[in-house]
Amino acid sequence: MVPPLCFQHLKQYWAMYRLRLIRKSCLTQIKFLGFDTRLCHSSRPPVDLIGINYPAETINGRKYRDNNQTSQMPLSKINHILKANEYTYKVNGYDGRNSVNSILGFDSNILASNALNEDRRSAATCLQSRGMLCGVFDGHAGYACAQAVSERLFYYIAVSLLPVKTLMDIEDAVENERPVLPMLQWHKHPNDHTSRDSGKLYFNSLRTYWQERIDLEEDEDKDVQAALMNAFKRLDNDISLEAQVDFGDPFSHFTPLQVALSGCTACVVHVDGDDLHVANLGDSRAVLGVQEENGTWSAHTISNDHNAQNADELQRVLSEHPALERKTVVKHDRLLGLLMPFRGFGDIKFKWSGEMLNRVYETRPDILSANEFVKMLPPNYHTPPYLIAEPEVTSHTLRPKDKFLIMATDGLWELMHRQTVVQVIGEHLTGLHWQKPVSGLSFTLGQMHRLLQERKSRAILALEDENSATHLIRHALGSDGFGTVDPRRLSKMLSLPQDLARMYRDDITIVVIHLNSANM
Repeated sequence: MVPPLCFQHLKQYWAMYRLRLIRKSCLTQIKFLGFDTRLCHSSRPPVDLIGINYPAETINGRKYRDNNQTSQMPLSKINHILKANEYTYKVNGYDGRNSVNSILGFDSNILASNALNEDRRSAATCLQSRGMLCGVFDGHAGYACAQAVSERLFYYIAVSLLPVKTLMDIEDAVENERPVLPMLQWHKHPNDHTSRDSGKLYFNSLRTYWQERIDLEEDEDKDVQAALMNAFKRLDNDISLEAQVDFGDPFSHFTPLQVALSGCTACVVHVDGDDLHVANLGDSRAVLGVQEENGTWSAHTISNDHNAQNADELQRVLSEHPALERKTVVKHDRLLGLLMPFRGFGDIKFKWSGEMLNRVYETRPDILSANEFVKMLPPNYHTPPYLIAEPEVTSHTLRPKDKFLIMATDGLWELMHRQTVVQVIGEHLTGLHWQKPVSGLSFTLGQMHRLLQERKSRAILALEDENSATHLIRHALGSDGFGTVDPRRLSKMLSLPQDLARMYRDDITIVVIHLNSANM
């Protein structure tokens, strides 16, 4: 017979065991429903992070709490995580072509949510044409497509912008094995990924593109909008062609087929003097920070999201397919009920014919087995393509009151409203300005005291971050809703286990371009 005291202990242990089983079951259901992956750009409801705690269980008047709970993360560790991928580039005042540059520089950062980050970023100066390029790329169904596009797209844009004479000189140098002057000067963080297996393939496809431009005698594309459009569409076409050649090769590892089966959105900015062009594909976004005459900040969006929330975009998708498919083309705000963005690179699952896709499924089960998202033909797949890679290109003439441009994947916009984003960056830059030393001015002791007090209050939020993108991520994850960062919330957001992190945020990639408004 079990003594009464031991029996009481067994009851307590059994209650705790049941509690842990319930928690494990909940996490398993979350995974099964797909909340821990975001292959289809799923949206997230707002949540109270301070409330993320397993409940305490009371048994016979005693409270038992899960042993996995941790104390608040120290600020040093928070800063280490937030700043690990930050990058800052400052532009020289004179670039040899545009006299005084319209860009002072840019800040960028990436914070992963996935175990393998699916976001990418790129920035480069055009060396043989004009201007600077910056881009953010949001991958889904893996990172392969975002990786390839982040490395290749700017070269296609450069080729689209170059005059035929320059392309002929490049071709002659390649043909005769002479050195070729670079098209781009890349601005990369050491942590930014670089593909090492497909360089020759990528170069051959790019070379074919400029050879075709030479053969067609297409002279310099004075229309930047057309050049961006052509570059996007040509790269996506090459991704598709490379995959068609590749999928019969069972010995390839990092394959073009993997790139084409995954997908990515893209938001690219080209700045040349006062001319700003944004080419957008999907649901990343570009927003201008505008400082009005009274000193207040306002947000000016210069890109449109391509999803079901955009009525014009929804109508475009519906109009491209028969009326009989009206109820199935977009279902639950997703393309064929699966994909949230209506435009993107790769994603041949939404572009190739059903016959071609079935051939892939039959010949390369090794690749498909690793990716649940691409294993089978989408439902109601009758009249492909359903997804396009034609960007929407918008232009804007920069004004003195345009102070900065924010580009970000939707991981940021899911957490913050565009006006709040601009307000945070505007106040951050103002804080940094107030940290600059005072020179050439005379002050009384009382005036100096008041100036220092004002500087202290303005700069208090800017002391932790010199990088604007890092500062924005800090606010996105830790904002208390009143303009300041709650350290407890920020700590919890950065401490979430991988099983839960995807429920609360996506990968976040941000580029903040600082504009030289004095020269506009």
